[in-house]
Amino acid sequence: MPWLSRTRLRTAGAVLAAVLIGSALAVPAAQAEPPGGPLTDLVNPFIGSQKDGNTYPGAAVPFGMVQLSPDTGHTTGYGYDDDHIRGFSSVHISGVGCGLGGDLPVLPTTGDIAETDYAKYAAGYRHDDESARPGYYRVGLTSYGGITAELTATARTGKQRYTFPATDKANVLLNTGQSLHKTVSTRVEVLDSRTIRTAITGRGFCQDTKPYTVYTITRFDRPFTSYGTWDGDKVTAGSKKSTATGRHGAYARFDTRTDRTVEATTALSYVDAAGAARNLRAEGGSSFDRTKAAADSAWERRLGLVKARGGDRTLRRTFYSSLYRSFLAPNIGSDVDGRYTGWDQRTHRAKGFTYYQNWSLWDTYRTQAQLLALLAPGESRDMALSVLRIAKESGWLPKWGYGTVETNIMTGDPVTPFLTNAYQQGLLRGHEEEAYAALKKNADGVPPADSPAVGREANAPYLKDGFAPYVKGRPHTKPGDSDFDHGASATLEYALSDAMLAQMARDLGHGKDADRYAARARNYRKIFDGSTGFFRARDAQGAFTGPADPAKSEGFHEGTSWQYQWLVPQDLPGMLRLIGGRDKADERLDAFFAYQKLLKDPEKTAREVWVNGPYDYYNADKYNPQNEPDLIAPYTYLSTGRPWKTTDVVHAALTLFTDAPSGMTGNDDLGTMSAWMVLSSIGVFPVQPGTDSWGLSTPVFDRVDLTLDRRYYPSGHFTVTAPGTSATDRYVQSVRLDGAGHDRTYLTTEDLRSGGELAFTVGPKPSGWGTGDQAAPPPVGTASAAQQQSGRKG
Repeated sequence: MPWLSRTRLRTAGAVLAAVLIGSALAVPAAQAEPPGGPLTDLVNPFIGSQKDGNTYPGAAVPFGMVQLSPDTGHTTGYGYDDDHIRGFSSVHISGVGCGLGGDLPVLPTTGDIAETDYAKYAAGYRHDDESARPGYYRVGLTSYGGITAELTATARTGKQRYTFPATDKANVLLNTGQSLHKTVSTRVEVLDSRTIRTAITGRGFCQDTKPYTVYTITRFDRPFTSYGTWDGDKVTAGSKKSTATGRHGAYARFDTRTDRTVEATTALSYVDAAGAARNLRAEGGSSFDRTKAAADSAWERRLGLVKARGGDRTLRRTFYSSLYRSFLAPNIGSDVDGRYTGWDQRTHRAKGFTYYQNWSLWDTYRTQAQLLALLAPGESRDMALSVLRIAKESGWLPKWGYGTVETNIMTGDPVTPFLTNAYQQGLLRGHEEEAYAALKKNADGVPPADSPAVGREANAPYLKDGFAPYVKGRPHTKPGDSDFDHGASATLEYALSDAMLAQMARDLGHGKDADRYAARARNYRKIFDGSTGFFRARDAQGAFTGPADPAKSEGFHEGTSWQYQWLVPQDLPGMLRLIGGRDKADERLDAFFAYQKLLKDPEKTAREVWVNGPYDYYNADKYNPQNEPDLIAPYTYLSTGRPWKTTDVVHAALTLFTDAPSGMTGNDDLGTMSAWMVLSSIGVFPVQPGTDSWGLSTPVFDRVDLTLDRRYYPSGHFTVTAPGTSATDRYVQSVRLDGAGHDRTYLTTEDLRSGGELAFTVGPKPSGWGTGDQAAPPPVGTASAAQQQSGRKG
């Protein structure tokens, strides 16, 4: 979760005061609500809009370029506690930690235009006159005589419907100069009596970035009676064109004394004005109601890929809302004709695939990438191909990409497990060597000074000494985060990526490379301090540095040594041996999760022991379920031979997800936390990101039916059953895969691909299931591991 300005931090007390509506633990089957009705009725887009979950409630379709949503003055767009709306803007990213997007906020007003700052002309609203569902948002504005605003969307257009009071001064303000990021320059043109065109160049996400430009065209359903532009505080009636670097925009005026409704459709393009016009012609012709119905149908089809049975309505709403958020990003970046702006800032054309953008890879490589590979493999293939296009056109693979630029936010090497996951899931057929070449370049080098990318910034010392040094106060050579500021965690992330690349290299016949990467996959040992029994940062001379207390450790990005000690999914047996073996590791895990307290009161432990505020990452010796470094940690118990403890921790963490505006556990980070909730609820979780391994824990539903794409999963379906699962009967007694006993605590993608049903038998007490020496997921990235896992990819 990217760093946020300290002025936006919420206190721990505010988090603990969050209203709880129900529990995310399963209820007994006898109380289960039978499925029925549209799944879109179960989605609450307001979840995460309070307590810095940073989601948005507005209108979008799955992976759409447009996210038309209200901005209230919150850093990332919409804050549930705010009471004024500044505009409905066309670009939002779900759950980010810093201001991003918010381009072209549009607001209906009445009367003379006396203010041009949207903080001053913002309209009041109340939640009792506000509603949202997938693809649709509605609110009654209490200012300007009362105006109803409705929003819906297609992939590349946002459609607005405004119902005004009877007046001859009904205005629609198009603000080009104010966004959620820094606006560099804008251009606005009134093309005719129904059409306004803009170009907005902005920059910035957590830190400064290269600029990007988004082009918009807005077409109204009827002619306006007058129009004008503004520059700063100066409003010029009748002005058709204006260019500025500050507060800037245009307005259109209508007479609503007889016809009170005004509709407007805004199309986007990241290529040029002609692209926006083509997108408008291709997608903007339907009425508001037909567009709304189409958006609802698109979401119903997407949500219908997962049919969950059992659980009360709160659990089902929380689950399907999480599934909804998992499908919001990455986003389409190409126009209807296939053109897109590459990271070389040139125009290219995607042929045979859709180009996507917005890559929060440090977050999504751990959960959301795997969920999309399972439920949206066609789109996931295009997403992976889009990342390869970035490498081809800019020279380097991305780290955290927004629109057409690299931001370099976050650290490590997240693109490697992202792409090796795509490879292992069979999504890169025909592009395996292209992907491998890009990954090898990334793993063995550092981008030059004239490249915007930082890549593996600390690679030179890492390759030489086996660790990335922690160098306090080192000047940043490029905008964004620096691996040298977080040398310890960067070492662990590099080593994880090396293991995944070693596996891919061996599969493709690059044996020498595989041996080299496999050796580097053990570099996590280089930062293990035997005197403390924990990982610890080293300085440039190789000495351990920072406080010896692992709860106060330095050099770990958004976490401590306690939290990062489990981020060795490639070799958990080796890591457990470092800290004294499985029994010692189990004791440490129990302390980390406050396990004895958890057994007595899982929900209270989750909220009062684990959670200390959405951005409180440091000075802690406990599990942080709100942030990415700990997402896999509960599944470490699979490797200590206590799989029932994984279920205890996972089910406790699920109580943090509720059907309320405060019901997100930290930033969603483009669907990362939502995907964690979905996968953990189903009981199948990617415990080794970058591979095809799926760890098992008790589902919270009696039955979940997955509809799978037959191009990638020939069976076309996979069913997970756990009859009677509940808060009391939550322990696995046995597992059967397609009728045969299954003693391992993991599946492979091939199991999903060829399978039909994973059947859990549950009971009130732990059993001996999954406790054998060979039950846990094996190491990856070594020669022996490669032999064990041969043939597991499709």
